[in-house]
Amino acid sequence: MGNTPDLFDPDDDRPALERRWRDLTTRVLPAAATREWPVHLDHCFQRILLDAATGGVWYDAIAGRPAYAHAPRDILERAIATGEAVLAGRADLAALNAQSLAWRGKAGPKRRA
Repeated sequence: MGNTPDLFDPDDDRPALERRWRDLTTRVLPAAATREWPVHLDHCFQRILLDAATGGVWYDAIAGRPAYAHAPRDILERAIATGEAVLAGRADLAALNAQSLAWRGKAGPKRRA
């Protein structure tokens, strides 16, 4: 089946990976967001991290919705690792956001109020 995850493999920790994604993007990153960060909403973190993991607009690479449930394992792992790097200060969220917006043909990021 190609890159489609086997959701029924008992040795696969896919459910734990998806739980980590949801926790990271809906709770941890929004709670950690500072005024200097360009985003603070969960769906913005999800866009940025999935775009970075796929090397472009994520919905060009992931057909199903929700994306985290249909993303190949390596993409979801890369997105999580990038989010964790943002938390640790090893990845530049503003640069990742700017690249994500550029891939989408949008102007620069909006400033948080």
